[in-house]
Amino acid sequence: PVCLPLQFLSYLGACDRLLKQGYEEGQVEEAMEMFQYSEKKAAEFLHLLAQFNDMGFQQNEIKEVLLLCGNQRERALEELVMK
Repeated sequence: PVCLPLQFLSYLGACDRLLKQGYEEGQVEEAMEMFQYSEKKAAEFLHLLAQFNDMGFQQNEIKEVLLLCGNQRERALEELVMK
């Protein structure tokens, strides 16, 4: 039997929890990578991405702004509105 590293199992668990919240698999994987596999930061990012997407902002702009603003909602919203 192959022994899976604990980090990988932790990553799979985090992805599974985020998928169960309704986020798309590709977005979950991308968010986990962008935030060095921090489930908390990835979850914040995905939540804000969905929120701003519902407001009508473009997904690529949202991603860029959230990364620049470190997931700070108010700063990110200001940046998006100014674009």
